[in-house]
Amino acid sequence: MSIGLIIFLIILGLMLFIIEFMLIPGITIAGIGGAVCIITGVVFAFISHGTAAGLWVLGVTALVMVVLTILMLKADTWNKFALKTAIDSKVDTVGADQGKIKPGDRGITVTRLAPGGKVLVNGEYYEAKSIDILIDPRKEIEVIRIDDNKLIVKPIN
Repeated sequence: MSIGLIIFLIILGLMLFIIEFMLIPGITIAGIGGAVCIITGVVFAFISHGTAAGLWVLGVTALVMVVLTILMLKADTWNKFALKTAIDSKVDTVGADQGKIKPGDRGITVTRLAPGGKVLVNGEYYEAKSIDILIDPRKEIEVIRIDDNKLIVKPIN
């Protein structure tokens, strides 16, 4: 077996290990294929070129794998892959302290409240929940209270 094919197998195995480590973590086909390629390259080096060449190939391959592992574990390597944008959005709260909605406000249901759904109160859409009754769409409702960002409503008869 030629030395070029042995080097190709080892480089292919190292590339598959990098793909396994950086892109698809876990034990997948890339990791198994990388191990098979490296082991095959080292074994062919021992068989084709003798013990001395096999030990050289094994030593160089092990050294390259250690260096690659250290490089992959450094924080700078992961910073290139990390998401750097900050999420600064927040949920539009319905709290009574904001003065948008208060108990006693009236509106209409947009969807069926079974028990939760959407309502239109003071010209804005909100998530709402009825206490113990199903309320059909386009029925008039009244806000009873505000709990956990949801309006608690009852139908107006």
